Amino acid sequence: MANTNALINSFDNGNLHEVCDRLKKMGYEESRRIRIYGEEFELKSNPFPQGSGIAIHAVARRETRTRVVQLPLPVLQMVRQKKAA
Repeated sequence: MANTNALINSFDNGNLHEVCDRLKKMGYEESRRIRIYGEEFELKSNPFPQGSGIAIHAVARRETRTRVVQLPLPVLQMVRQKKAA
C-alpha cells in the first residue's frame, strides 16, 4: 500500500480528477468491460478517488452484485507515464 500512497501523492493535490479523466480516455469508463485481477468486469461507474487510490464500481462476470474495485498500481503508473510524455 505504501507504493500506491507514494504514487497517488506524486500527483498534484486536486489533480486526482484529472487522473480519473485520463483513465476514462484509456477505456476505464462506465459500461466498458475490462480484465483486471484475473477477472472480467463490467464497469458500472467512471473512476473516482477513494482512500489511497482510484476505484471503480464494477460487476464481475459471474456475479450480480456491484462492488468497489481499486485499480491496480500498474494501471495508475501508466497514467503517470502518459502524463509525463
